[in-house]
Amino acid sequence: MIALQMDTSEDEVLRIIEEVSEEEAKESNGNTIKKRSGMLQSSSSHSSGQDSDLPLISKLPIETAAVLDIDSAIQDAQRRMWESLKAKSNIEISTEDTQNILKPYTGTKVSFVILHIDLVDSTKLSMTLPVNRLATIVQAFTYEMSLIIAAYGGYVLKYMGDAILAFFVVGPSSNNFASPCINAVSCASSMIKIIREGIDPILNQYDYAELRVRIGIDVGENAVVQFGWDTHTLDAKVVLKDPHLDILGYTVNIATKMTTLATPDQIVIGQLVYDSLDDTKKSCFQPMDINPEVWNYVSSNTGGGIYRLYSSIKGKRKSHS
Repeated sequence: MIALQMDTSEDEVLRIIEEVSEEEAKESNGNTIKKRSGMLQSSSSHSSGQDSDLPLISKLPIETAAVLDIDSAIQDAQRRMWESLKAKSNIEISTEDTQNILKPYTGTKVSFVILHIDLVDSTKLSMTLPVNRLATIVQAFTYEMSLIIAAYGGYVLKYMGDAILAFFVVGPSSNNFASPCINAVSCASSMIKIIREGIDPILNQYDYAELRVRIGIDVGENAVVQFGWDTHTLDAKVVLKDPHLDILGYTVNIATKMTTLATPDQIVIGQLVYDSLDDTKKSCFQPMDINPEVWNYVSSNTGGGIYRLYSSIKGKRKSHS
C-alpha cells in the first residue's frame, strides 16, 4: 500500500523499513526516518512506542504533501464521479485489511482513534433523486472516502448507509496518541476538500445537489470482539471461515454523537485528540460552547469535568457555477 501511495517499488519501501528497524535497534531514542525522495518522513519527537506488529504507516504522522497529492486526488475523484454518472459504476470495496489488522487484538482492549463521517441531508437526496442515481452517488462518495482513509493509514470498520466508521490504530500498550490523531484530522480535512473540489463540481454539471458532510473524531480504549464468522463457499461447500470482528466502546459511541453536533463541512474533535495535535493544527479548531443538556459526557481523563469538544474553523466554499 505504501509503495502504491509513494509511486515507488515495494523493494525500495522494504529496504527503507529494514534500515529503520536496524537503526532503531541500535539507538533507543530512534533516528529520523527519511525516504530518499523525501516523501516519507517522521521525526524522532513523534515516536509513538507502539507495538512492533503495527504497520509502519500507522506509526508515522502523515502530512498531506508527503503521502497524498491532493490535486491529483481531486482530479481522480472528478474522473471517477464523471464515469460513474455516465455509466454503471464498477466500484469494488473490501474490508479484508480491516479484519486482518484486528485479528491479533481479538478479545482485548486497544486504543483507537475513531473517525465517523456522515452525509448531511441524505434523506432529502433520497427524496429528490431516482434510486439508481442516489446509489451511484453514495457508492462513489464511500469509495473516495475509503481511499483517503487508507492513504492516511486508517481502516474502514463499516459502512452504514450514507455514513462511514473508520479507525486509526494506537495500540494496546501506548498512550501516545499524536501520530494517529494527526493522521485522522489530516484525513478529515482532505475528505472535505475532495468533496468540495472533486465530487461537487461534477454533481453541479448534472444539476444535482452538492454533498455536505459532518465528521467526528475521538480517541480512547475499545474492545475488539468477534461476532460470528464470515464463511467462504465453493460448490456449495464451506471452504474457509474467518472470524467477523468489530470494535465496541465509548469512543465509537462518542465519536458518532460528536458528528451530530457538527455543522455541514465541519470537523468536531474530542479533548484528547485536540491535546495531541501540534500548535499549527490546534489553531484550526475552536472550543465549542454546548448546552450541558445536549452534551454532558464526563471522561475519566478530565478529572470529573465535562469532556471538551472543539470544532474546525470553516473556510468559505468555492462557487462551482
